Amino acid sequence: MLYYLFEHLDKLGYAGAGVFKYISFRASLAGISSLLIALIAGKRIIEWLQKQQIGETIRDLGLEGQMQKKGTPTMGGIIIILSILLPTFLFAKLNNPYVIVMIVSTIWMGVIGLIDDYIKVFKKDKEGMKAKTKLVGQLMLGVIIALTIDYTHSVNHLELTTNLPITKHHLSYSELIPGAHNAWIIYVPVIIFISMAVTNAVNLTDGIDGLAAGTSAIVGVGLGILAYASGNIKVAEYLNVIYVPNSGEVVIFMSAVIGACLGFLWYNGYPAQVFMGDTGSMALGGAIAAVAIIIKMELLLPILCGVFLAESGSVILQVGYFKYTKKRFGEGKRIFLMSPLHHHYQKKNIPESKITIRFWLITIILVLATIAMIKLR
Repeated sequence: MLYYLFEHLDKLGYAGAGVFKYISFRASLAGISSLLIALIAGKRIIEWLQKQQIGETIRDLGLEGQMQKKGTPTMGGIIIILSILLPTFLFAKLNNPYVIVMIVSTIWMGVIGLIDDYIKVFKKDKEGMKAKTKLVGQLMLGVIIALTIDYTHSVNHLELTTNLPITKHHLSYSELIPGAHNAWIIYVPVIIFISMAVTNAVNLTDGIDGLAAGTSAIVGVGLGILAYASGNIKVAEYLNVIYVPNSGEVVIFMSAVIGACLGFLWYNGYPAQVFMGDTGSMALGGAIAAVAIIIKMELLLPILCGVFLAESGSVILQVGYFKYTKKRFGEGKRIFLMSPLHHHYQKKNIPESKITIRFWLITIILVLATIAMIKLR
């Protein structure tokens, strides 16, 4: 909104109003604003959650310090969503289709998570929303993202392509299927899968204090850098990445995501005063997936989001191996002491805060590796 105001003031000749044309300036304001909103509004939202007795129901999994968290306010993801959306509305170009996709993705997944948390807290149903219902909601968003990007590309006469890790060549989805206009047949299912996979991976990572918020902030920095490269034609040409016209606004959104996560960490760091719940973890997952897809870096997500991948992979392996051994040997066996992966290390009596910091450090290494890989290409 402020962008249009200052654009008008610049046309009227007001000195300094033209600074709003610069993405770097608006991104800085978005990051600072989201951080301050999370810090200031966060305290009041936590107090409101406490008054409403919206506390986390803890299942006894035999983890050290687990039962001490009983009653800690959940649905704190509301803080994250507000801190992302308000600066985005203020500083981004709201007529940009990519901005609209990112806003819709955040709200869409946030609402699904909010309903899930509501069922857990107020209906006293520990399972929350039915898995099929949740997956249908995620699938619908994947379809919306894929079709929106397909439409914007067809209007602008652009190919459905994406960047590949390591190699300097780009992948064109049209090469994977016969027919000049059939790329969407491959593209849509791939985007749906990526959107659902990232959302659920972030959701599974939210299991100990500060882990999901901190990891998302670090991944956000990496995506912000990649978004700037993709939206700047000179940098894109230099790094040999696909130039995505009008995607510079993604940097502003990602600055808001980073600021929101850091502000939330003020209250979510060990020992947590509030949990983000599915409200926050699913909103963050939706936002991260949408951004990576927009800037055509979706195939780099396994590296960039390696911690999220390991968390979800540990659950898949654990469940799959347990079912296989039970069917074959009559007794289910486990690969990990407990899944997701962070619980495995908790079972080894490693302090919760140490697990979180180590996962953050691994994420920093993976983000740097991703950026280095882009340069090496």
